[in-house]
Amino acid sequence: MSLTAGIVGLPNVGKSTLFNAITNSRVEAANYPFATIEPNVGVVEVKDQRLIDLSNLFEPERTIFTTFEFTDIAGLVKGASTGEGLGNKFLANIREVDAICHVVRCFEDSSITHVYDRIDPVDDIEIINYELQMADIATCENRIAKVEKKAQNTKEKEAVFEYNLLKKIKDALDRNTNIRSLSFSKEESEYLKQFHFLTGKPVIYVCNIREEEINDPDSNPYFTAVKEYAAKEGSQAVAISAKIEEELSDLSKEEKLEFLKELDIDHSGLDELIVKAYQTLGLETFFTVGKDECRGWTFKSGYTAPQCAGIIHTDFEKGFIKAEVYTYEDIMEYKTEAKLKEAGKIRLEGKDYHPKDGDIMFFRFNN
Repeated sequence: MSLTAGIVGLPNVGKSTLFNAITNSRVEAANYPFATIEPNVGVVEVKDQRLIDLSNLFEPERTIFTTFEFTDIAGLVKGASTGEGLGNKFLANIREVDAICHVVRCFEDSSITHVYDRIDPVDDIEIINYELQMADIATCENRIAKVEKKAQNTKEKEAVFEYNLLKKIKDALDRNTNIRSLSFSKEESEYLKQFHFLTGKPVIYVCNIREEEINDPDSNPYFTAVKEYAAKEGSQAVAISAKIEEELSDLSKEEKLEFLKELDIDHSGLDELIVKAYQTLGLETFFTVGKDECRGWTFKSGYTAPQCAGIIHTDFEKGFIKAEVYTYEDIMEYKTEAKLKEAGKIRLEGKDYHPKDGDIMFFRFNN
């Protein structure tokens, strides 16, 4: 399951520094080396401690972590929605991502020019939001123009449904409300996927703060302002120091741990950003284990067992019979699968089972 977060932001907010840190990250496992698919796409491993623990327990030939893609979206200026600057490229690229990581500058530094000569991260956010809203309004207007007469004259059910739905969205956008802040039925949500609305995508606000504030980001008034803004629309905000992330990306695992210890923090900002991205996108992880391989698999919350099996191979989903399931917590307590069986901790689950984050599964299927 390949999911991508697009990194956006105004010039000189730390966007490029953060993306450089991502693309410079070195993964440890030789079987899944870090890769830059294209010049503007970076793939990083999600270093899940549970998978590390499982690998230490099973001692497999290889360990494969789940991965997450970050896309560095083209720059933005006011007027992007009407094609100013690289606006058209920006909007086209952002339609392809699953979530938006919106980097905002939350620090003062006279040596780094702000494109609008002031530090106001909430205003920076609203500049980009406005451009995205304008693009979504244009999408609505173009489609409404095509379906309005049909909806009003023929009363065709689907045309009426689409017209009312788009009118609801356009009215909200006209009130400066992002689509992600609205509520939709399951049918409406499915229908809207075809339009790739920009303000319908989930957002994480990435607040770039000073290195010395990393232990107490809430002392930064710019960060607290962004957190309040994010909370109002149901989004998340995370504080990072892009400069620290860039420094960390050049270090070995041991050096990184020592540096984090010196900073008195237990994980990097990039690690936290990935966790937030998983939460925002409703992603969870199940594991497959054995002497040959221990591996993490990303799935959407709410998937059934056959759907999760299909992530490994489509034949697994088609021929699904049962899934043997146990928990990460139980295997760490009992240490072996034999002892788990003795304790009755391994379950057989059918097609209606919804796997949970941290489940360890073995699928039975017909060829």
